[in-house]
Amino acid sequence: MRIYVKVIPRSSQNKVEKISEGEYKVKLTAPPIDGQANKMLIEILAEYFKISKSLISIIGGKSAPKKLVEVMEAQLP
Repeated sequence: MRIYVKVIPRSSQNKVEKISEGEYKVKLTAPPIDGQANKMLIEILAEYFKISKSLISIIGGKSAPKKLVEVMEAQLP
């Protein structure tokens, strides 16, 4: 599934808020320097959706506050 994520870096805590179907707001403690915020975003979303980090990728807006993120379904054996 594809979701839109508004990222707020340098927040006091890491937090995911669902705004509407397919739209989220994510607060990160990481700064938007050298991809730190993007890396933390993937970690936080993986934890939130309870899937592996490898199943999440940023496909649009890598350097923008609003990002398009692909969240893949976990493959069952």
